[in-house]
Amino acid sequence: MKDTPHIIKDFLNYMETIKGKSKNTVQEYYYDLRLFFRFMKIHKGLLEEECEFDKIDMSDVDINLIKEISLSDLYSFMSFLSRERDNNSSSRARKVASIRSFFNYITNKAKLLDYNPASELESPKILKKLPRYLNIEESKKLLEVIDGEYKERDYAIITLFLNCGLRLSELVNININKIKNNTLTVVGKGEKERIIYLNKACVNAIDAYLKVRPSDYIKDKNALFLSKRKQRISTKTVQHIVKKYLKAAGLDTERYSVHKLRHTAATLMYKHGNVDIRVLQQILGHESIATTEIYTHVDNEQLKNALDNNPLSEIAPDKDKS
Repeated sequence: MKDTPHIIKDFLNYMETIKGKSKNTVQEYYYDLRLFFRFMKIHKGLLEEECEFDKIDMSDVDINLIKEISLSDLYSFMSFLSRERDNNSSSRARKVASIRSFFNYITNKAKLLDYNPASELESPKILKKLPRYLNIEESKKLLEVIDGEYKERDYAIITLFLNCGLRLSELVNININKIKNNTLTVVGKGEKERIIYLNKACVNAIDAYLKVRPSDYIKDKNALFLSKRKQRISTKTVQHIVKKYLKAAGLDTERYSVHKLRHTAATLMYKHGNVDIRVLQQILGHESIATTEIYTHVDNEQLKNALDNNPLSEIAPDKDKS
């Protein structure tokens, strides 16, 4: 963030310290705004010579440039994202949210603008897709193939994903002192804590891992999951672990990932646990119930059963009348 102008730094600080956004979310705001202002410098003809897009300096972005940005310019940026960057609707919608938040800040909080051009910026419509998830047999197969030097650790990791629906960041940041009896306290988005109740499979998996977890020369003694270097395991390492076992289980690693294990936990809880949608929202740590509602989908088997169980499904035409 060396070339970040003060006006953007102030916004990022505001989002983190006042609005309580996580560091990852603030980083996404930064990337989105950096892309936006690099485009604007080209769009407004402010570059004296051609240069590589990803190396365009934005340290000179100031309120004078921002005051020149119109709603039409914003839509030009959205067109650029679609045509030149091949961003899908979800990616474009995220950038719209970042731009709106930035312009809201400098208009309503910093009081640097009299008119907010982003107030009428529409977000692209996102087609909701049914979440991909493993069925019960695929989930069992995934657990069965876990082996090797770190099998207890890896088994505990995947068991927590499949049973608790944890986010990747939540799992790597689990601390031992946050595990008490059959409960686990995790820090989710926006640094919000929530308590997750551990079922028997999770308790047993964690206990088995703790028996073999290294105890000497540990860099972060409170970290539950450790890498082979005896430091808190990284998100990339966990992604590699999950991908390795998905492949070993004969599952398509292009279709399934760490996040799909979260989908799996949520879907299986909803389908087989008779979980109320509000309870599921709390378990997953969703701020909006609209996010949770995607798991209320019915699969093809349920659709077939609904039709087969129709009381009129067995009635056949009277051949004598034909």
